[in-house]
Amino acid sequence: MKGIILAGGSATRLYPLSKAISKQIMPVYDKPMIYYPLSTLMLAGIREVLIISTPRDLPMFEELLGDGSRLGMRFSYKVQMVPNGLAQAFVLGREFLAGEPGCLILGDNMFYGQHFASMLREAAQSVLDGGACIFGYEVADPRAYGVVEFDKDGKVLSLEEKPEHPKSNYAVPGLYFYDRTVCDKAADLKPSARGEYEITDLNKLYLAEGTLKVKLFSRGFAWLDTGNCDSLLDAGNFIATIQNRQGFYVSCIEEIAWRNGWITTEQLAELGKGIKTAYGRYLERLATKGR
Repeated sequence: MKGIILAGGSATRLYPLSKAISKQIMPVYDKPMIYYPLSTLMLAGIREVLIISTPRDLPMFEELLGDGSRLGMRFSYKVQMVPNGLAQAFVLGREFLAGEPGCLILGDNMFYGQHFASMLREAAQSVLDGGACIFGYEVADPRAYGVVEFDKDGKVLSLEEKPEHPKSNYAVPGLYFYDRTVCDKAADLKPSARGEYEITDLNKLYLAEGTLKVKLFSRGFAWLDTGNCDSLLDAGNFIATIQNRQGFYVSCIEEIAWRNGWITTEQLAELGKGIKTAYGRYLERLATKGR
C-alpha cells in the first residue's frame, strides 16, 4: 500500500500566517505540521508517500523531506494547480499508485491515542482484497464535516457532506484507506454543487457496493484539526503537554522509522547528531537505549 498527503489549498482561515507559507509547514509545537500526518502513514506501515501541494509550496516540502531515503522511505511530489476537492488526489496520484491500494490523509489532520498503529494496520489490511475503510469520530457539532449515519446494529446507512441537519454526531476525519479501484472511481466522479470532487461522493460509491467499512475512534482518542488559529494553538499545547509530561516525542518520524526497522540504530544516532536541538538529543538518547 502507498500513501498520499494532500497539503494544498490556501488556508484562508489562517491569514495572514498562511499568506507566504503553507499551513502544513507551520509549527505544531516543535515540528512542522506535515510530520503528524506523515507519522500516521508510517505507523500504518506505508513507506512510499506522495505529497501533493501548490506550485508555490511544493519546493518547501521537497527541501524539508527530501527523497525519504534518510528514513528508509521514498517520497514523491505532485503539483495541484487548483484545489478541486479531496478526491482529486486520486486523479493526480494515479501514476504514483500504479494500481496499488492507497491511503489518503489530509495534511492538517492529527491523531493521537492508544493502539492507533494497530488500528491503522488493520484498516490497511482490510482493503487489500477490496473495499474502503474510513473512520468515525463523535463530535458535538458535525456540520462542518462529512457525517456517517448508522443503524442500531452499527451498519452504515448514509454519508453526507457538511449537512445542515446531521443525521448523527459522527464526523469522518481526513484519513481514508482504499482498494486498487480508487483511481478509476475518482476519475468517474462529477463535481458537486460546490464545484468540487467530493471525498464523500467517492465513499458513497463504496457504500453502494457494500464494501465500505467504518472504524470508530473511542472516547479519549484525540483527533485535532488545525484549520484556524485557535485550533492550531490548541494542537501545539496538546503536543507540548504530552511530551513534557511523558518524556517521549509525538510523531517523531525518525523514531518511527527506526522502530519499524527501516533504519538502523547507527543511522538513528547519526540523524540525532545532525540536529543541534533537544529533538536531536532525543534521537541520540533513543539510539543509546536501544529498542
